[in-house]
Amino acid sequence: MSTQNVTLLASLPMYDLPEVRRETDALWALLAFHMREAGVKDVPDRLNRDDPFEALWLNPDLLVSQSCGLPLMRSYRQTLRPVATPVYRVDGCDGPDYSSAILVSSASTLSAVEELRGKVCAVNSPESQSGYNAMRAAVAPLARDGRFFSAVRVTGSHRTSISAVAAGEADVCAVDCVTYALLARYAPESIAGTRVLGFTPRCAGLPLVVRADLKTDQFERIRSALRQAMADPEGREVRAALYIDGVVETGIDDYRPVLEMEAQANGLGYAELR
Repeated sequence: MSTQNVTLLASLPMYDLPEVRRETDALWALLAFHMREAGVKDVPDRLNRDDPFEALWLNPDLLVSQSCGLPLMRSYRQTLRPVATPVYRVDGCDGPDYSSAILVSSASTLSAVEELRGKVCAVNSPESQSGYNAMRAAVAPLARDGRFFSAVRVTGSHRTSISAVAAGEADVCAVDCVTYALLARYAPESIAGTRVLGFTPRCAGLPLVVRADLKTDQFERIRSALRQAMADPEGREVRAALYIDGVVETGIDDYRPVLEMEAQANGLGYAELR
């Protein structure tokens, strides 16, 4: 952490859809209040939406953010440390664990993952647990000679993947179940023309993270503040708006199954989604 007396940086980028910016800001106000009450210094008033979240994850002035499990384990294990994982009350979640909704066209007659063989898959990014790694885990046991789909197209975002399926440009995509639930509530037009075929295997959900070199007392203050914020009756409305039902303390070991998914697919000769 920087030793200068500066306002630190915060971001909550994983579910910060344009349609829920007001709710995300209200959530941050709740978290920031409890951090200050717990004695955390230099808590920012506002979330940083100006810088790419990957840059913030490497910034020595980062206070808190939320990360995806796959890049956390692949690239940021020495940089970021999980504090706690929110519990979301949506289909596809179980406590702090989450999965991805496997989406196909509403007009599709497909009824099982096995029937996706030879289809076109849209993915947001090869660095995504929900869009890539979870889908690979779902189809790896079904692959033949290292292949399952006829083609895989990288779209850049869950939303664009959904649009590709709805438009018939792809047959299937995997979308973080919390993202899907938020879109269904706040932007139902964005999922029109698609339906849920099933869900991928679950793993630990998207953690709230801090710098790995954060001092123990500051870490514990932030963890305590998160517990208080998620139990504060004054925050009930905003938590409900974002489907948040609590928080569970987590650590880096809780995210090892992300790499185990990858290793199991590799062991089946399915090193990449294709």
